[in-house]
Amino acid sequence: MIIYLDTSAALRAVVEAGASPEIEERIAAAEAILSSRLAIVESARVFHRLRLEAKLAGRHLDELERAVDELWSRSEIWELSKTICTAAARVAPSRRLRTLDALHLATFQAARRRIAGLELVTADERLRQAAGTL
Repeated sequence: MIIYLDTSAALRAVVEAGASPEIEERIAAAEAILSSRLAIVESARVFHRLRLEAKLAGRHLDELERAVDELWSRSEIWELSKTICTAAARVAPSRRLRTLDALHLATFQAARRRIAGLELVTADERLRQAAGTL
């Protein structure tokens, strides 16, 4: 199984380990993982915010961030190209998606055109619904 992993699912699996066993199982079972460069930026910003808010102990937060970085390092990262951004601009208004989710959806769509059977793994219900209507 090859999966497209969005930021919400990656963070849920690592930061909230045990809260979403289905997501964690799909990540563990994946033969390959794809994501967008956007996911690296999003996850870095989440960790920056968590540090500012001091919601988790520093050492624990460092361990979680390393685990997410390791997940991204073993993933194929797709760039935010002009084609992806153009597709995201078209899909966002018709699907009630936030900007970053539209970019993930456009990247998933582009990858799915090249990779038969690619599955979206997300913890975001709006993104899941939008991908299901394609």
